[in-house]
Amino acid sequence: MSDRLSVLKTYKLYVGGKFPRSESGRVYEVTTRTSAADAAGKGKWLANAPLSSRKDARDAVVAARKAFGGWSGATAYNRGQILYRIAEMLEGRRDQYVAEVADAEGLSKSKAAAQVDAAIDRWVWYAGWTDKIAQVVGGGNPVAGPFFNLSSPEPTGVVAVLAPQESSFLGLVSVVAPVIATGNTAVVVASEKSPLPALSLGEVLATSDLPGGVVNILSGRTAEIAAPLAAHQDVNAIDLAGADEELAKELEIAAADNLKRVLRPQPVDDWSATPGTDRMTAFLETKTVWHPTGALGTSGSSY
Repeated sequence: MSDRLSVLKTYKLYVGGKFPRSESGRVYEVTTRTSAADAAGKGKWLANAPLSSRKDARDAVVAARKAFGGWSGATAYNRGQILYRIAEMLEGRRDQYVAEVADAEGLSKSKAAAQVDAAIDRWVWYAGWTDKIAQVVGGGNPVAGPFFNLSSPEPTGVVAVLAPQESSFLGLVSVVAPVIATGNTAVVVASEKSPLPALSLGEVLATSDLPGGVVNILSGRTAEIAAPLAAHQDVNAIDLAGADEELAKELEIAAADNLKRVLRPQPVDDWSATPGTDRMTAFLETKTVWHPTGALGTSGSSY
């Protein structure tokens, strides 16, 4: 028998490209989720996850705002390359995520593997959209008059994302990837019940050329963290995917104070289904530019 002690992993937040503990010093227990555990009210202990505070949420917003200029100003091609690099890194750590998702969601290894593979494919899918979404939702507009009229999409800004509660990894990727693919930066609140896959995602993001602050990941009580994010004056939009009906209503009211864009929670039967472009366009602003065509000579011909 080996007398070696296992090295237990200490899960930390991911804020501004670094891995801080919660400033509060608080943690909470994360346990496995199986049918037997649910019936007994408890499962096997997995780890202590950071219990984020309001101060952690504010720090994450500061980091996201600082990163926004560089990320939104990067070329769409460059953003696509970075998202693809994230998929490459996830592929290399596939076995780790399969184990974490299986424990987090009470799935068999085969079902967890299917979830992880779908999540990796989802990153690749959004990587391909970064330099194409502008052609789909922008372009030239026909107008009556001697004008060029062009519309182009621009990122909204800092987006708070409440990750789905039941789909700890595939659902998480499905709400985070479209936000950053279009040039926004994100403050993500991980699934309260199953935060570990999200916290591990931070380790991949930190080593995949994604600038620090583009994605910031918090764990803890969803309602506690979401309240200051919804009311924060420097948050431009919020995705309520992980909020229940009562919490979503409270957050919508708070978000109205600075006219945030709000994506209301929608029931999703299968996160592996092709998502479409809705989550990308939800956090885009449309800029329309008018420019006179000018006239050539006395004939009045124009270009």
